Amino acid sequence: MPRFYEKHMKHKIFIREPIRDKSATELPGIGETVGYKLAKAGFEKASTVLGQFLLLKMDKDLFCEWMFITCEANRKQCEDCWECLRKWCNTFL
Repeated sequence: MPRFYEKHMKHKIFIREPIRDKSATELPGIGETVGYKLAKAGFEKASTVLGQFLLLKMDKDLFCEWMFITCEANRKQCEDCWECLRKWCNTFL
């Protein structure tokens, strides 16, 4: 299965369901390495990443800066995660 398709499916699946007890690695843009660094910083669950996203007032630049500082995520990873959380909030909040 091509990587683009896998990433697209990860996004579609995530925004369809409540967060509940999902791992941060279930967020689009967050793989094992970035997920490990997030967990090390206290953000192992998608809900804690969502909390930070909301604390930063859903601001893309602030969220991406936070992700870069916290877990060394690159621009694409940050933007994929931000976009997914934004769509999730539009659906569930």
